[in-house]
Order: sequence, then structure tokens, then C-alpha cells
Amino acid sequence: MPSINFDIPHTLSTEDAKERLQRFVDFNKSSDKVSDFSHSWEGDTLVFGLKTFGIKIKGNIAIQGEKVAVDCEIPFSVMMFKGKIESEIRQQIERLLK
Repeated sequence: MPSINFDIPHTLSTEDAKERLQRFVDFNKSSDKVSDFSHSWEGDTLVFGLKTFGIKIKGNIAIQGEKVAVDCEIPFSVMMFKGKIESEIRQQIERLLK
């Protein structure tokens, strides 16, 4: 499967970053554009899966010191939208970490 990988720097404590990433969970759980949302915390890593516009995305967001590392898998069928998907995820997380 194709993947999306990027890091986002932040200046928060691990606990504050984790609290803000929980808002990512809350937003996606209540979004009418997202279905089949699942998540779990494995230490300081948020593991998630969701379906949006018929596209299944799964991944994790790991808090690593002064950055979060985002790794997602997307289906081959949406490769042409990879940039748009990455941009949306990046913007959502960057807003939360400010």
C-alpha cells in the first residue's frame, strides 16, 4: 500500500501534545465526512483507522520529543489524491499543535 509519512515540529510537552491529538480523535468521531473511525493509544502513539468518501485510511501519529511523526497507508486507487490527503491531515494536526 502507498504511504504518507511526514513530521510536524511542536513545542508542547508530551502530555499536552497527547491531549491535543485527542481532539483529532474527537473531531473525526463527530465528523459527518468520516465513518468507521477507530483509535487506540499505544504509549505515546495514536493508532487510528477511518473511512472518508469511501477511502479507507489507517495510520499512526507518534509523539517523539519535539515532533510528531505521521505515518498513514492509503489504497492504490487514490494515489492521484495522495497530495490532497496528506495536506488535509497535515493541516488538521498542525492546527491542533499550535
